[in-house]
Amino acid sequence: MIDPAAVPSPADAGEEIHELMRELWPLPRSLTGDGLRQTLALVGRLFPLDIVETPSGTAAFDWTLPREWNIREAWIDDPGGRRVVDFRDSNLHVLHYSVPVRARLPLAELREHLFTLPEHPDRIPYRTSYYREAWGFCLSQQQLDELPDGDYDVCIDSTLADGQVTYGEAMLPGELEQEVLLSTYACHPSLANDNVSGIALTAVLGKYLERMPLRYSYRLLFGPGTIGPLTWLWRNEERLDLIRHGLVVSSAGDPGAPTYKRSRRGDADIDRAVTNVLRDSGGAFEVLDWSPWGGDERQYCSPGFDLPVGAFSRTPADRFPEYHSSADDLEFVRPQFLGDSFRLLLDVIDVLERNGTFLNLNPKGEPQLGKRGLYRSTGGGSSEETALLWVLSLSDGRHDLLAISERSGISFAEIAEAAARLREHDLLASATP
Repeated sequence: MIDPAAVPSPADAGEEIHELMRELWPLPRSLTGDGLRQTLALVGRLFPLDIVETPSGTAAFDWTLPREWNIREAWIDDPGGRRVVDFRDSNLHVLHYSVPVRARLPLAELREHLFTLPEHPDRIPYRTSYYREAWGFCLSQQQLDELPDGDYDVCIDSTLADGQVTYGEAMLPGELEQEVLLSTYACHPSLANDNVSGIALTAVLGKYLERMPLRYSYRLLFGPGTIGPLTWLWRNEERLDLIRHGLVVSSAGDPGAPTYKRSRRGDADIDRAVTNVLRDSGGAFEVLDWSPWGGDERQYCSPGFDLPVGAFSRTPADRFPEYHSSADDLEFVRPQFLGDSFRLLLDVIDVLERNGTFLNLNPKGEPQLGKRGLYRSTGGGSSEETALLWVLSLSDGRHDLLAISERSGISFAEIAEAAARLREHDLLASATP
């Protein structure tokens, strides 16, 4: 059971996560490279984090790991020598994975390498060219419209060369060898909700889990989207049967209602646990069926693995208008929503930790609860007593506590507490191996 005294309040957790986001925000993250390593080093201050690197060119299933990209500066100077675009102002200003370039060219030719969002003229878009060699700059449509005719000096001081694909992972050991996987992608640059929020939330969650006595072992994975999970799966294929539950965490700090996307299985324990927590949260939420579109859950749930991994977010990526643009900033993400996401994930973990299947040790007729101090002598019933009766009724070795909560409509916390009381009075025994 998660001890409430061992974790901060949602409000305090939200502030802590947002503060970590401020540190992560300016780092020039990308699919590979030093910005990603700097991000992992910052996360590694909170708990021990192993850095795993795999050489470019390595074949991981159907993928070939990409070359490593690093960037030092990128800018555009107008015909009068005025710097009109500068990577130092925003790490969204460059097409990520741009090959190096140093040239002087007319505006008409430069336009072929410029990316804007005409529908949002004040925003800088986020664009990448991971697997096709190209170069370019991203700027607002307003900036583009103000550029005068003439010749422009452009510079992208970058390297694209054989290197490493990097990810960080932490193992927080519990009583059991079986694992809960918490995964988040750490490749996006200064995009607050998508996905500095996921990095910071998972990191702060790991900080507190690392201090707790746990039943399951918890594996936290921070890596580049798609290629990170694929590399991890490729390196760990022989031990994937230890993954009992998993969540991909992203876009966790916007004002939208919490959203959960089920695993490919659709009825895995993690699907049931998150749905149960959201049902009892008292707020609006959405549960989505599996689809092969989205984030890293696609790799974990691919048919060759079919791991029990769902996806937790608030507004899913690409559903909020600020998505992949400079409008996804630290003002868009708020501590109160980060704190709410922290609370919900802790509640999910609490369900996973306490769930189990039990046997009623006095199944012939209803045991007399009054003489054990478990039933009010005046009669009339109470929610606590109703929970006791539901647990006794369905503890037949076939229904776990989640199933009892689902069928009765009583919160998992009340059902788990009832089971604990019945065990104290030798009326219930664990049937879980």
